[in-house]
Amino acid sequence: MDGGKMAEGRRCCIWSRRHCFFCILVLAALLFFYSTNMKEMPTDWNPRQWIQYTAPKWWKQLNGHIRNEFNTSRPGSTSQLTTAAAGFTSANNSVVFPQTENITSTQVTNVTITTLTTNARAVPTPAPYVSPGPYLVEYPSEYHFLINEPQKCEQQKPFLVLVVPVAPQNRAHRDIIRNSWGGESLILGRVVSLFFLLGLHSGEGGEQLKEQLLQESKEHQDLIQSDFVDCYKNLTIKTMVMLEWLDSYCSSVSYAMKIDSDMFLNVPNLINMLISAPKTNYMTGLVASEGAVLRDPKSKWFLPVEVYPHPVYPRYALGLGYIFSLDLAKKLVEASRHVKAVYIEDVYLGLCMQHLGIPPTNPPNWSYFNVFPVSYSRCAYSRLIATTTQENIDRVWIWKDLKKPGRTC
Repeated sequence: MDGGKMAEGRRCCIWSRRHCFFCILVLAALLFFYSTNMKEMPTDWNPRQWIQYTAPKWWKQLNGHIRNEFNTSRPGSTSQLTTAAAGFTSANNSVVFPQTENITSTQVTNVTITTLTTNARAVPTPAPYVSPGPYLVEYPSEYHFLINEPQKCEQQKPFLVLVVPVAPQNRAHRDIIRNSWGGESLILGRVVSLFFLLGLHSGEGGEQLKEQLLQESKEHQDLIQSDFVDCYKNLTIKTMVMLEWLDSYCSSVSYAMKIDSDMFLNVPNLINMLISAPKTNYMTGLVASEGAVLRDPKSKWFLPVEVYPHPVYPRYALGLGYIFSLDLAKKLVEASRHVKAVYIEDVYLGLCMQHLGIPPTNPPNWSYFNVFPVSYSRCAYSRLIATTTQENIDRVWIWKDLKKPGRTC
């Protein structure tokens, strides 16, 4: 009996020594992993993060069956998620910070490890400003409308929209147009809407002008103003903002015309031409073909070889006044993402049309659009669509005289 008890005591002692030895090994391993990971943890360490960060590695090294569950080189692995949760560097070396916490569980050979993950977002680093240079403009870019008429096209449902780019301080030109060819809203049974497109005034008196424009907008409901600087070099920006606005607020319109503020427009003749015009992929006006690129630095339209290497431009409609079907507004804005924006606005539209593979269409009659002023007579003006005008001519009187009943020729 005493011998049996002694044997049992020896077995217990041996088991206890083995158990203690195993516990010592486990504690040593934990201390080893603890001291190793302390070096890897960030300075703002806390126990929960250490458990979260260490648990996958501990189970991986302890259990020989785990080979791929915690592979740190695999996108979406648990170790990457826990690293992101603690505010470490992400796979693309960008710093991420924890936001909304979620609890996920990973099954590891019959043992479930609960880890903390987050929906992390990379903090964007703003790109340093780089000037596009003297012959390119900052487009595409995010411009906003300061004065807008977002509902007018939907309310009026026009067949034709006339957009006149004009300097914000040039109230006189706007009033001339309102009191002449831009003053009629129903022509030959088609609704016509008029808008003036403005940028920001860069000179003195900006605050006073801002108040005047708000009052003018309240009075006429025809001003569209965006937050680019209104200057000659930015005409390309002005044109592209016009296309963005038309696509956003007038996409159901059939046609639009961009026309300069010093032009005279025979709107009935324009409507007559558009009645039988193509409904899509259509742009017309005074179309230039094989236009030479001006290489003289003294020229107003100089463009160096490094900006545009070809000797001639693709076909384009001169900026004095061109018409286009409204489907082109969206297409040209999309094309602009692939074509460098030169400061010559009508040339730039021609480059975008070339990118689309859609050449501008010649007008039915070359006398419809005139780059040189046509001397006024009822007969001459009754046959054209658009012409530049002499500086001191009274366009309101011309329009009234042309509208008088009776024979024109």
